[in-house]
Amino acid sequence: MERDEKSTAYLNGRGAQLNTDNRFLKNTVSKEYIEAIDDWEVLNEKTTFIIGSAKSIVNKVESPDVGMMYSLNPYQGCEHGCIYCYARNSHEYWGFSAGLDFERKIIVKEDAPQLFKKFIEKKNWPAYPISISGNTDCYQPCERKYKLTRQLLQIALAYKQPISMITKNSLILRDLDVIQEMAKQNLISVFVSITSLNENLRQKLEPRTTTAKQRLKVIEQLSKANVPMGVMAAPMIPGLNNHEIPEILKASANAGAIAAGYTIVRLNGAIGNIFKDWLEKNFPDRFEKVWHQIQDCHNGNVNDSRFGTRMRGEGNFAQLVNHTFKLHCRLNKLNQKKIELDSSLFKKPQAQLHLF
Repeated sequence: MERDEKSTAYLNGRGAQLNTDNRFLKNTVSKEYIEAIDDWEVLNEKTTFIIGSAKSIVNKVESPDVGMMYSLNPYQGCEHGCIYCYARNSHEYWGFSAGLDFERKIIVKEDAPQLFKKFIEKKNWPAYPISISGNTDCYQPCERKYKLTRQLLQIALAYKQPISMITKNSLILRDLDVIQEMAKQNLISVFVSITSLNENLRQKLEPRTTTAKQRLKVIEQLSKANVPMGVMAAPMIPGLNNHEIPEILKASANAGAIAAGYTIVRLNGAIGNIFKDWLEKNFPDRFEKVWHQIQDCHNGNVNDSRFGTRMRGEGNFAQLVNHTFKLHCRLNKLNQKKIELDSSLFKKPQAQLHLF
């Protein structure tokens, strides 16, 4: 069937090309199967920012396979527009779509610094490391304006609260002064996410992120500042970027990374339709191959929610990726020592804390 040109116009600068249905709303309008629609014009609207508030900002992580105990996210939704992002589904809780809404309707939690301070001042708080960006990137472009992440780091430094971070944005270098002071006391570690060293692929997968070259620069500069650095080669997508594992790990190790991790792509919830639409539009020549290889990693599905297997997948292809990752970690001397932050220094400042 020949599709209407207007309905399939590609939205440059966006990952998702449609808004999927919100499972929590009774009445929604969504674009899921454009073959059945005569005419549907999608406007590439500007990103809007919604000031939100919450009762708490630090969440206990119940999932045993994500490598963190507590997480903190100052923003909901993400301008980066990564097509594969597992956090897209969480946007439905706010009444939005996991598709285009996720990357162009950003909720800014302006009270995050105050809520963070309130949380770590709880009686008998053991100062467990808190991960900033467990869901969405804390250094997405709007951080340049709102500076919530910088305020969070300033509070963490004042209280000697250990922090782990993951980002794919070079904006983190703006806060080198605070991060370096935290590193001197073993209070911070940083992972940089690198999905591909291929700039053409990066622009399609992650349209509003910084280049891989800039991310390697982040690893290099923070490593020189004695910040424990890691690389997250994630997600690995069969037939698209899995062959890049050796290069990503080598380049990251050469830049100063001492740790590495990876995941196999999983298309949970609404992300399945979003990713499928994107894959058909960007890689029609290998759509079937990539889609079926993703299914091969998840027992015939594109998602597996079981703890222990959901991040790594199973089957021959997933096993090959795992062996390749472990081999090149050894060759590049990655993960030889576990990064452990110091919680023993935690102490509430004696004087009134003035940061805002």
